Amino acid sequence: MHTRLYRNGILEKEGFPIEDVSEYVSDPGNTVWFDLCSPSPADLGVIGEELGLHELAVEDVLSDHQRPKVDIYDNHLFITVYGVHFDDDRLDPVEVNIFVTPNALVTVRESDHFDIDEVVRRWDASPRLAEHGVGFLLHGLLDYVVDGQFELVQDLDAQAEAMEESVFDDQVRDGRELQRAMYALRKNTAKLRKITMPMREVVSTLLRRDQEIVSDPVLVPYYEDVYDHVLRVAEWVESIRDMLANIRETRLAQQGFRLNEIMKRVTSWAAIIAVPTMITGFYGQNVPYPGEGQSWGFWTSLVLVALTSIALYAAFKKKDWL
Repeated sequence: MHTRLYRNGILEKEGFPIEDVSEYVSDPGNTVWFDLCSPSPADLGVIGEELGLHELAVEDVLSDHQRPKVDIYDNHLFITVYGVHFDDDRLDPVEVNIFVTPNALVTVRESDHFDIDEVVRRWDASPRLAEHGVGFLLHGLLDYVVDGQFELVQDLDAQAEAMEESVFDDQVRDGRELQRAMYALRKNTAKLRKITMPMREVVSTLLRRDQEIVSDPVLVPYYEDVYDHVLRVAEWVESIRDMLANIRETRLAQQGFRLNEIMKRVTSWAAIIAVPTMITGFYGQNVPYPGEGQSWGFWTSLVLVALTSIALYAAFKKKDWL
């Protein structure tokens, strides 16, 4: 059971039943956190009644593929963010919904692919900030989410740079493997962009001075640090998109250039073959010609074919058509 009770900034109890939450929340000196993983509508309904959560916020939890956002209600905030998770080299974001009340934080995970234990370890690593209540808990959660996105965008950037270098590698001239990798990287980048771009609005809303959650001057620099990472992730994602677009254009230009080279070679060989065909065809006409019936006429035509072919080959080779 993922539950915690902080009293006056000190961790006093954890692992208690969720049914006890309403009792602890009634004391303003307490800060309560509990976590739900893939809860049923009935469970959410009970929690909503105990904490006075808005019905629209509870409804959003039951709806899939919500956009990262912050909804502000009379007595609580509703936040949607996404953790990063890979399944067979495909980015599969995990939706995490957060209810924030003055002295309670509720996390609702779409699946257990989001490592909530790592969030708890981050809270334990900064016990001196626990006295700042819900703002401290929310910061640790958002910091973990954004750091995961930051690490992922670094990895995608490294893949894009390696792909950029391999474009001119002769070993991948067929392009099939490169094209498959480029498609997968573009798809993962597009998914990451959908969950990182709205994060700027999420954190900036929390930093607004009219939000009491982050009104503590001690916590403001920590949230600003998260916002800085969010901006860097968003800018990095756009940079990767531009890089992939350049790689794609370069690859198309290479294919066009290679097709042009092939056409030049085919045309050159066709021209070389056409000359002997013309000469032999001319001598095959049913009319008298110099050297007809004579051995020197045969050897003259043979030398003419060889010299003309060699001359054409040398001319095309000089122009780098062959």
